[in-house]
Amino acid sequence: MNDSRLPGARLIAPRLSLASCVRAYLLRNAFDCAPLAPPQRLNRFPASPLCSITWFIEGEAELAGPGLGLEIKVPRAVFVGPQPRPWLSYNPGPVRTFSVMLYPAALHKLCGLDMSAWLGRFAPLDAALGEPWAALTAPLLAAPDDTARVALIESFLAPRWQSARGAEEPLGGVVGDWVRRLGVQVAAAGWGRGARNIERRVKAWAGQPMRTLRRMQRAERSFLETRAELLSGAVSWSDIAARSGYADQAHLSREIKEITGLTPTEFARTGLADESYWVYRVWA
Repeated sequence: MNDSRLPGARLIAPRLSLASCVRAYLLRNAFDCAPLAPPQRLNRFPASPLCSITWFIEGEAELAGPGLGLEIKVPRAVFVGPQPRPWLSYNPGPVRTFSVMLYPAALHKLCGLDMSAWLGRFAPLDAALGEPWAALTAPLLAAPDDTARVALIESFLAPRWQSARGAEEPLGGVVGDWVRRLGVQVAAAGWGRGARNIERRVKAWAGQPMRTLRRMQRAERSFLETRAELLSGAVSWSDIAARSGYADQAHLSREIKEITGLTPTEFARTGLADESYWVYRVWA
């Protein structure tokens, strides 16, 4: 969406050597645009297998949602674990943010985290990942632009990931490739060969069961492959379900609602036009 009245948002891909560690950098700037009405200052995020770190360069956010209200202030540097359901934040005013999205299995290798313990959780960066990561905050906030911020993150991650990933880790990766690769790596890594042992390791590495990861992968793929149809309004949900590997249209609807909080029809009607769904648009 090319509208100077709307906040800026974009993705930046990582360098190739970090592509199996970093999914993308996500940038958001709501200063150089028309003021947003309160409903448009919500940020609606889907359920996701990824982890993220977000720094608030300017402005602030509060967690929103059932049982949360708007009173939980998000730290200046916040770690977000894998999320099993859609979630909301709210910006009281304009914000400028910089986020790095990371594969949870990479964080497991880098930090030794049991990712299942971080499922659905949020925490200050220092509490989640420790002092070396927290020490990034001051120089990152002081950096002159997002290009410098990417360079700062990558100079921090590159030697650590080279040491942690091992020779068997491929350089490239997207969510679908990562999910497929994860099952093979887990099965080959020891800890016994039983299904229960493999599932336990998947949860430690990725935070969620393999069946959930595959469901999220399929939903992301179907969204990306049908974006043109969504924008045009010429959508046949039964056709999308059939070619995306769902049992039927009802199966598609259930899974999309679990991940986005909306039925496919609701998402097509409001999700790509409502500013609070900006992350879906930039991801596509």
